[in-house]
Amino acid sequence: MIAIRNIYYMLSYAFRVLREQGYQELETEEFENGQELCAAILIRGISMQIRRGLGRDYLPVTETRSTLRGKIMLSESVRNGAIFRRQLVCMDDEFSLDTPMNRILKSVMELLLHSGISQKRKKALRKLLVYFRDVSLVDLHRVNWNLQYHRNNQTYRMLMFLCRLVTEGLLQSPQSGARRMAHFLDDQQMYQLYERFIREYYRQEFPQITVSAPQILWQLDDPCRDFLPAMQADVMLQYEKKILIIDAKYYKRILREHYGKQTLYSSNLYQIFTYVKNKEAQLAGQGYQVSGLLLYAGTEEEEKPQADYHMSGNRIGVRTLDLGGDFEDIRGALDGIAEEYLGV
Repeated sequence: MIAIRNIYYMLSYAFRVLREQGYQELETEEFENGQELCAAILIRGISMQIRRGLGRDYLPVTETRSTLRGKIMLSESVRNGAIFRRQLVCMDDEFSLDTPMNRILKSVMELLLHSGISQKRKKALRKLLVYFRDVSLVDLHRVNWNLQYHRNNQTYRMLMFLCRLVTEGLLQSPQSGARRMAHFLDDQQMYQLYERFIREYYRQEFPQITVSAPQILWQLDDPCRDFLPAMQADVMLQYEKKILIIDAKYYKRILREHYGKQTLYSSNLYQIFTYVKNKEAQLAGQGYQVSGLLLYAGTEEEEKPQADYHMSGNRIGVRTLDLGGDFEDIRGALDGIAEEYLGV
């Protein structure tokens, strides 16, 4: 079980906006569950977005009119009989609040109103909903979360992440109330936050390290690449001539029983080994030292794997990060990895 306080810290690294003044007092507040935490951040974030101005966009609007405006839809006018009433169906672009992201915000606020959060939060949500009266609701089961961000809507990025967290936590779990959200935060989409947290932690705390999440190219002996899967690294750290590829793993179980012996899942080792060897081959002759690390989020298993293997000239490590412990211990573990593997 991840401590709620640590979820807040992970979010604050993953989304720097949480370090702005408007969110500072949340850091000292106590939350009973992840549901309450997400609601509190959304309330604060939506309030700030309202002060900045809710996002608007030009959206096509079709309506039957007595005066011409926009594009005339002649076939529609005949089909619905408008032309016989001396009207026309017109389509025009309207600068509207009823955008996909605002629809998601309104729908998630409505969802939270029927959840197990405190009356204090529900009251705050009802006040915010007044600003969304011209915004439609959306079926949260059918939302496409691959949203496009640009300069004018970057401030929505964290809000949309939290909306997805709330939506999938409250709609997809068979349990009830706060337990649903707690189960979700421990089990399903948290791996996305886990990866992003690790990446942004190193980016903010170690500016001398180059942090990325690149695709690693297969180093092939002929040009055929048919059916090869993409190799997408979760985190890659580079300092001078040292490179560390981190594969962040957020699973229910780290180890499996094999003939009475606890072992790592072989596919995880194969994956990180393949990443490391292909990256090394790509940089051959340039003096780079490439290592790999399986960084597991801690589970309730008694065994907490920590090991180093030297495979075909490369160091492959295994570490367990206890997300339920004190955040200073998490910080110490991540700092130790940078020192141990990169000499920072």
